[in-house]
Amino acid sequence: MQLYNIPLLDWLALALFMLAWVGYTWFADHSRWSKKSLPSIMNFHRHRWMREVLQREVRVPDTIIMGNFVQSAVFFASTAILIVGGLVTTLGASEKALQAMTALPFVSPASQGLWELKVVSLIAVFIYAFVKFIWAVRLANYCSMLFSAAPFNVGNMSEEYAVELGKMIGLFGLHFNQGLRTNFFALAILGWWISPHFFLVSTCLVLWVLYRREFRSKSLLAVKQLKKIAEENLDL
Repeated sequence: MQLYNIPLLDWLALALFMLAWVGYTWFADHSRWSKKSLPSIMNFHRHRWMREVLQREVRVPDTIIMGNFVQSAVFFASTAILIVGGLVTTLGASEKALQAMTALPFVSPASQGLWELKVVSLIAVFIYAFVKFIWAVRLANYCSMLFSAAPFNVGNMSEEYAVELGKMIGLFGLHFNQGLRTNFFALAILGWWISPHFFLVSTCLVLWVLYRREFRSKSLLAVKQLKKIAEENLDL
């Protein structure tokens, strides 16, 4: 890869993209504002679900839901690794792929080194998504085993078990959500094929969409209202 032929603006756009990704991940998952996000509020409902599960003997519908968690993570992991394979193939035939892309009227001309940097960046992003989804699959399997071993309405033990099992399912949700978020940021990289300026614009658009979905969406208002109802009427 001829890195010395890559313009400074492209390096700057890539650095700002990485900063936006890391910064938003910290903001949405680890900052004090993260408690107001949709995934964070859903953790409350996961804990409440586990409390309800441990009070009923027949858990067939809940087992189906746990299976759906595993299948969803497996689907996205498989998709990510297939995309990585396609991108690696594209990297191997970079000359022909570069000619085909630059022939499009809206794509800016790029050197061989810049083209390879774009493809390698996408490969790295989807490898990260694959790792997140695979870990989510493993967590979902652990949760399924712990879920099957859950006691049936044995007083204080049920409450403590429900809390800890809810935390495990919350960890699954965290890594699964981070994998999905990675797919959004991969879409931002596609804007780099047009121009570094459009890359910056697409990064900002992805940030705005993610923020709206996780902090300002109608679904967030709904789960907040459900949390309020549960706290007021079920003494949680």
